[in-house]
Amino acid sequence: MAEAPIFSTHGCRLNAYETEAMRELAESAGLNGAVIVNTCAVTSEAVRKARQDIRKLRRDNPGAKLIVTGCAAQTAPETFAEMAEVDHVIGNTEKMQPETWAGLAPGFIGDTERVQVNDIMSVTETAGHLIDGFGRHRAYVQVQNGCDHRCTFCIIPFGRGNSRSVPAGVVVEQIKRLVGKGFNEVVLTGVDLTSWGADLPAQPKLGDLVMRILKLVPDLPRLRISSIDSIEVDENLMQAIATEPRLMPHLHLSLQHGADLILKRMKRRHLRDDAIRFTEEAIKLRPEMTFGADIIAGFPTETEAHFEDSLRLVEDCNLTWLHVFPYSPRPGTPAAKMPAVPGPEIKSRAARLRAAGEQAVERHLAAQRGRIHTVLTESPRMGRTEQFAEVQFSSDQPEGALVSATITGSEGPRLTAALASPS
Repeated sequence: MAEAPIFSTHGCRLNAYETEAMRELAESAGLNGAVIVNTCAVTSEAVRKARQDIRKLRRDNPGAKLIVTGCAAQTAPETFAEMAEVDHVIGNTEKMQPETWAGLAPGFIGDTERVQVNDIMSVTETAGHLIDGFGRHRAYVQVQNGCDHRCTFCIIPFGRGNSRSVPAGVVVEQIKRLVGKGFNEVVLTGVDLTSWGADLPAQPKLGDLVMRILKLVPDLPRLRISSIDSIEVDENLMQAIATEPRLMPHLHLSLQHGADLILKRMKRRHLRDDAIRFTEEAIKLRPEMTFGADIIAGFPTETEAHFEDSLRLVEDCNLTWLHVFPYSPRPGTPAAKMPAVPGPEIKSRAARLRAAGEQAVERHLAAQRGRIHTVLTESPRMGRTEQFAEVQFSSDQPEGALVSATITGSEGPRLTAALASPS
């Protein structure tokens, strides 16, 4: 049996989604035994790790064709083209085209350029690589790609291009297929999810898509949405939060900072009070709502007072699940030219934010003791609640099922549960 392609995926859930689509394309093209690295460009550290991974993969697979793609390959193709370990560099648009993979396959007759990276800003069509069933237990559905905003710290728009939306009808039909395959939870994902619809006729909003999915796919037990920009949340999404129990009470917010001056220098579209107002309103509509958030520590010009504003945001916005990013300058972004915070201070502030996040998780877990949750199982003895808290069972459960669990306590960062039974 021919050896399957080897994939190494860096970065976000969307990259993982696209890896599954590339796996099908590479296998169809007969790229057996090839090594494909799907890179991330969100920080300089992410690029460094990708280069490190490439060197290791080459040592482990000396005779394989090694192909580099993803956001870092799109934004800095020369970085990877100059590496002796790399055979081909392909961009984010090219990686989703069957003809790209056909041109890399053994026996292809014709010339194949070593670097195939075109202008991502010229891409206007909706991504055509929707696949059924990415994820073993919950299905991830990409409904949007790219970003029209230009935050001063972010290189991602130059890796992903401008915002493009998948039409609602296409999304609904895919989710129907996923439910037919037995998935009990679907997660909507994208680069800038709340911009969904802006490029479609009639310019629908994300809330319109959520309400349409819940109405037209009545057999879908659970719908979850990934990271959103709270300032762009529309009236229908708030209505769904208030009235739709099948929409999970967990939102991950792209907040980035808690100080107004830094938010302005980041070129964000919200201020501190906007974030607090949104979370207060969401909890008023849905008391069990929990929030995650992205927060950057040590952004250029950040003072201790600015940082304290971010630290207080954990409590002021009732945040539970923090993704803390120590600021890392990205060449070509405006923030990279701003006065930098010393590296040790960035590291210290990131550690303090993470500690605050750990305390928030402890408080959330402690409050769940004695409550009954419907848990989506991810392994015989592990699953996640509606608020995405990890649960450890005392007895085996069927994988991918929804079970009713009584929370008995917590161990470290996860809940413990007993007396689970199929719901």
